[in-house]
Amino acid sequence: SLRSGVELEQLTVHSEDQMSSEDFCVTCTAPVNIAVIKYWGKRDEKLILPLNSSLSASLHQDDLRTLTTVFASKSLAEDELWLNGKKEDIANPRVQSCLRELRARAGVRETADGRAVDWSQYKLRIVSSNNFPTAAGLASSASGYCCLVFTLANLFKVDGDLSVIARQGSGSACRSMYGGWVRWDGGLSPDGSDSLAVQVQSEAQWPEMRTVVLVVNDQQKETSSRDGMQQSAATSQLLKRRVLEVPERLRRIEQAIAERDFDTFADITMLDSDEFHAVCADTQPPIRYMNAVSDRVVQLVNRFNRVSSRRRAAYTFDAGPNACIYLLERDLTAFMAAVMHFFPPQQTPLDKFCAGPLASEAASLVPSEAFRREVPFEPQPDALKYILLTRPGPGPQVIADRSLSLVDPATGEIR
Repeated sequence: SLRSGVELEQLTVHSEDQMSSEDFCVTCTAPVNIAVIKYWGKRDEKLILPLNSSLSASLHQDDLRTLTTVFASKSLAEDELWLNGKKEDIANPRVQSCLRELRARAGVRETADGRAVDWSQYKLRIVSSNNFPTAAGLASSASGYCCLVFTLANLFKVDGDLSVIARQGSGSACRSMYGGWVRWDGGLSPDGSDSLAVQVQSEAQWPEMRTVVLVVNDQQKETSSRDGMQQSAATSQLLKRRVLEVPERLRRIEQAIAERDFDTFADITMLDSDEFHAVCADTQPPIRYMNAVSDRVVQLVNRFNRVSSRRRAAYTFDAGPNACIYLLERDLTAFMAAVMHFFPPQQTPLDKFCAGPLASEAASLVPSEAFRREVPFEPQPDALKYILLTRPGPGPQVIADRSLSLVDPATGEIR
């Protein structure tokens, strides 16, 4: 049911599936991305230009994705935006910035009877949903704005780079425009024309890579990323030093990905996460996104690595308490067994806590006594809400199956 971005120009909406021959309906998905080199702080707030370049993996949309449908019709009274079943304010300046840019760059699209579309006569019904917690440190704004821009670009037949437009909605959204491993270049130009996303490696480069998301809290965070960045940029001395160190760190981790050198990848990933949260602590007033459970996850990963002669797992935390663990497939079962032992679900059924056969297998295994002795805390029942298992995956996709649309193409009604 998924078609790649290469095929998007061929997408047509047949007249029998429209309210009229002049209506259009397009549905797409976009991935969550989890940064291993963080973006924190802006050199230009209005254009969303970062203080430093960053790098992330786009996670597989089978597991984590935003789904967006845009229905365009002359019969709509006004533009609308719906997110996870709730009507949102489409006057949001960042949403409007993306809409203006895409409408200005619109290409030629024809109606079913062959007439050129005059987009100035159309209003939009934009409906979007995430299959993961929104605003809980899982990069929901990144996949959300990426999917918004990608879907509208297909509706309007916009050519050229889309990452610079997605960046205007949410900075890290530009990295979700590609699959695999993606760098967001901070750029030097005052107008932001060189601040865009570049795919460093495709998802096929490191097929053994896996990602475990440990959801500690799926509620809205107290300090938004936007507010946190502004406070850090204004008050943190550590942030100024970090900006100078990131270029070499990026070079080394890109080389590690190219060479599939997990030890180096893990060391840099954890260092960058630790430093990011140190910057938050160095901010005035201090910001704390991680919590006590997050700290114990760090301890667990460090001990998991210590009992081996190599790095087996790497943690990273975005602006929230949830942990993203990168590891290779060969170590996944052992790590999951450790998680199940030290963070066992008691109130939550196992199939709700972690979907798939691996959860049952891991729950039946007992970590070695040597490892259990290393971990400096007792098991913490129900400390985790749930676990998501995934891997790096492709970039945005167009949905060809109209039954998956969030809007009925025949009536324009939200499903």
